[in-house]
Amino acid sequence: MLTVNAFAAPSSSDLLEPVTITRRDVGPKDVLIEIKYSGICHSDIHTVREDWGAVQHPLVVGHEIVGLVAEVGAEVTKHAVGDRVGVGCMVDSCRECENCLAGEEQYCLNGNTGTYNVVDSDGRITQGGYSTHIVVTEDFVLSIPEALDFAAAAPLLCAGVTTYSPLRYWQAGPGKKVAIVGMGGLGHMAVKIADVMGAEVTVLSRTLAKKDDGLRLGADHYFATEDPETFNVLKNSFDLILNTVSAPVELASYLALLRRNGTMVNVGAPAEPLPLHVFNIMENRRSFAGSGIGGIRETQEMLNFCAEHGINPETELIEAAYINEAWKRLLAADVRYRFVIDAHTFA
Repeated sequence: MLTVNAFAAPSSSDLLEPVTITRRDVGPKDVLIEIKYSGICHSDIHTVREDWGAVQHPLVVGHEIVGLVAEVGAEVTKHAVGDRVGVGCMVDSCRECENCLAGEEQYCLNGNTGTYNVVDSDGRITQGGYSTHIVVTEDFVLSIPEALDFAAAAPLLCAGVTTYSPLRYWQAGPGKKVAIVGMGGLGHMAVKIADVMGAEVTVLSRTLAKKDDGLRLGADHYFATEDPETFNVLKNSFDLILNTVSAPVELASYLALLRRNGTMVNVGAPAEPLPLHVFNIMENRRSFAGSGIGGIRETQEMLNFCAEHGINPETELIEAAYINEAWKRLLAADVRYRFVIDAHTFA
C-alpha cells in the first residue's frame, strides 16, 4: 500500500482538512499516477453534503485529474512512465454489459465504479483526486494531448465531456440553434464546444453579468432569464437546449423555447425533483432528456477534439489550503470558471 497526502471531508458539514490515505499496490494492469492538477466540480460539494444520498466519511473527492504516470503494472500496454494522463468520473465498470460493450461505461448496467464514494473491487471506498497520487486500471486512464495546457486540461475530464457528449449526440453543428442554460463551469465549456462545432449559440443566464465573457467565448447571443420578456422573444427558437445548472428551473418556460422536434437536455443535477407536465412536450413534439458524462472512448475523443481546436477551460489555479474558500466561492458563483488545485501543495 502507498500512503499519500490528501484533503478530505470528515463529515457532511465540516471543512475539508489534510489527511493521509492509502492507495492499493499497483497490479498487473494498473497505472500509478502522480497527480499534478485536480479540478473542483460542483458534484464534489453535492456529494460531500449528501445532496444526492448518504456518504461514508471521511471522503476525498475530485474527479478531474491530470498527472504523470509514475509506475505501470507488468501487463500495461496503453501507458508508459512519464506519460501525460488523466482520470475522470469513473475508474472501472463491469465491462460486460450491453452498455459497456458499446463504449458507454458511464451507463454500465451493473453500476460503474465512480472515482470517489463507491465500493471498489477490493471492497474499499474509492477516494478521489484531491490527493498526490492515485492508482487506476489502465483502461480508465486517458491520454492528455501535448497541445492542451496541462493545468487547464483537468476540468475537461468532467465539465468537458459532460457537455461534449450531448452536443455530439444531438448533433449540434451548422444550421442548429443551441441554447446553453447557465454560464458556469459546465456552461462556459458548452459555449466553447458548441461554437467550434458550428452551431448558432445562445446563452440563457440569470443576469447579463457574464455577457461579455459569453460573447468572447463563442456565444452569438446572450439573454437574461430574470427578464420575463426573454421567454416571449425566444419562443419556438431552439433545436437543442443544454441545461447546465444544478438548481431547479421552470421547465415549462424553457420547453416552450424549443422548435418542433427540439430537445432540452439536463446535465446539471439538482437535488430536488423537476415537475414535468406532459402537455409541454406533446406540443411541437418536444423532448426532455438527460445525459451523464461520457464513456472512455468518447472522453478521449473529446480531449483530442479540444486539443485540435485549441479549447481550454477558463481556470483559476489555487493551492490546497484554499479549497474551503474555493468551495464557498463556487457556491456563490464567484469563479470564472473552474478552480484547479495545484496538487504539489497537498504535500
